Amino acid sequence: MSRMTAHRAALTAALVTPFLLPLWAAGPAQAHGAPTDPVSRVYACSPDGGSAARSAACKAAVAANGAPFTLWDNLRVPDVNGRDRQVIPDGKLCSGGLPAYKGLDLARSDWPSTTLRPGAALTMKYASTIPHTGTFKLYLTKQGYDPAKPLTWSALPSQPFATVKDPALTNGAYRIAARLPSDRTGHHVLFTIWQNSSTTDTYYSCSDVVFRAASGSGGKAAAPSTAEKAGGGSGGGRKASGGPAATSTTSAAPSHTAASAAAPREGTGAPDSTPVAATPTASSGPSAPMMAGGAAAVLVLTGGAALALRLRRR
Repeated sequence: MSRMTAHRAALTAALVTPFLLPLWAAGPAQAHGAPTDPVSRVYACSPDGGSAARSAACKAAVAANGAPFTLWDNLRVPDVNGRDRQVIPDGKLCSGGLPAYKGLDLARSDWPSTTLRPGAALTMKYASTIPHTGTFKLYLTKQGYDPAKPLTWSALPSQPFATVKDPALTNGAYRIAARLPSDRTGHHVLFTIWQNSSTTDTYYSCSDVVFRAASGSGGKAAAPSTAEKAGGGSGGGRKASGGPAATSTTSAAPSHTAASAAAPREGTGAPDSTPVAATPTASSGPSAPMMAGGAAAVLVLTGGAALALRLRRR
């Protein structure tokens, strides 16, 4: 290679490489997710959580965290391979042991919660972006669970009460159908593990739930109201609709009610407003800088190619 040719190649590389490296380092976007019904702590306390995000528990979680839960769909740990109890430490189940989500591990009883009925049918709505194969495992804390203490593995049964493999992603969410245990009362944590089989990631989430006995001699539950869910409200958050209706309670924490047979809304003609996980914004996620960097790279590539061509013609 002549000295002139080498000079041209070096000049082109110097112009283009600084823009290509950030794009390569960012990598392709991944699929993410979290439960929006029963609402998970990470979603309720995110900027999309609406009025729930303004609760005392969520404010404390964000303060302990040192940053808002903008990436509520990104609570994932790679290479666990089913060794959940060995990899995730006691007291850090809700954060998956990730420092970026440590505020979710606060032991308190006023987290935004969902009201359920013992033994009722449940359809969990798990918002996600891209279809992935994997297995969902749902656990409920044992009777006698104390929300004032950190959540540990010993507070959970050894086996999940429901396991669902490869559900379909429909209208931006998985619907996980299960039958709730009939022996729970009071405050509990619905702990969900989603172990991907198409990636090495495992997702963890905590949904606070309160079990209420059916009212009346006929066992008929109170009819749910049209109160907004955790994803709605005037706080600018997106609604997580398409699942069980919400209800107002006198609890200090925001609460929602899951109907006994929470059927998906597909085919009803009602629009599904499942939140789009990690929507790119100017201040969150890798997608925004990737787009900006991509545009800049195109311009520099074009200019660099033109410059190299002009040098070659000399």
